[in-house]
Amino acid sequence: MRRTYQTAKYLCLLGWSTFVVFPFLWALSTSFKDANAVTSGATYIPWLEFEPSTKGWQSLFASGSQGINIVTPFINSTMVTLIASVISLILGTLAAYGLSRYQFRAGFVKNSDITFFFISQRIMPPIVLAIPFFLMLKEIGGLDTIAGLVLVYIALLLPIAVWVMIDFFGSIPPELDEMAMIDGCTPIGAFFRVILPNSVAGIVVAGMFCLIFGWNDFFFAFILTFTKTQLLPVAIVSLNSSVTPWWSLSAFALISVTPLALVAVVVERFMSRGSLAGAFR
Repeated sequence: MRRTYQTAKYLCLLGWSTFVVFPFLWALSTSFKDANAVTSGATYIPWLEFEPSTKGWQSLFASGSQGINIVTPFINSTMVTLIASVISLILGTLAAYGLSRYQFRAGFVKNSDITFFFISQRIMPPIVLAIPFFLMLKEIGGLDTIAGLVLVYIALLLPIAVWVMIDFFGSIPPELDEMAMIDGCTPIGAFFRVILPNSVAGIVVAGMFCLIFGWNDFFFAFILTFTKTQLLPVAIVSLNSSVTPWWSLSAFALISVTPLALVAVVVERFMSRGSLAGAFR
């Protein structure tokens, strides 16, 4: 019975892994095709089913009319995502610590209401915020600029940081703060000297979520930019035309996924609940 269960479990994992990995394998295969190989039907194995070509990859770094501008969108996406994620993480960590350790009240508004306010920003459909953000950036001259996108992304990523860090700080016993203050620390000193060093796992997880949501955002990057500041998701979609270069599109998509894959590999050990639970022992 146990062997049957193990076999069924691994078969399910194998099937799910195949389902998840297949789009990446398809994109990798397509990136080494030319127009004839793409239009001749579904083929996957190079040299056996089609003759591989590096045309798709060469076009990403070629100059002139035959090339595709990948460097500028990549740099823009990196700058916007990193700056917005770092600021959101700093503000979100401070806000989450305050909400997890102190009780605030303004009339009928309490900590739970403030927390729900942050989370509600992610519940609303993005289209609801599109016009207000557009008009706001237009008034301050932030349309089609890095600074304007950073402001919008902070508003989008801050709720994620607060949400993750509130849960994490809630799992850290308040006695740690009290012990630090008994030893002579101020509340701020207890946070920076005791709680923050023991919260690295939660900060890493919250930071990774901010990076993922910021890097993958297409809607606001498309609505709030025109030609000067183009981010990577918009640049990929802009390759679609009357004749879509699937080989270049696939190579472009693989490059855009690579940074997040590397980040996930580096911080994977922080994702398990066990790592979070043992981070402050």
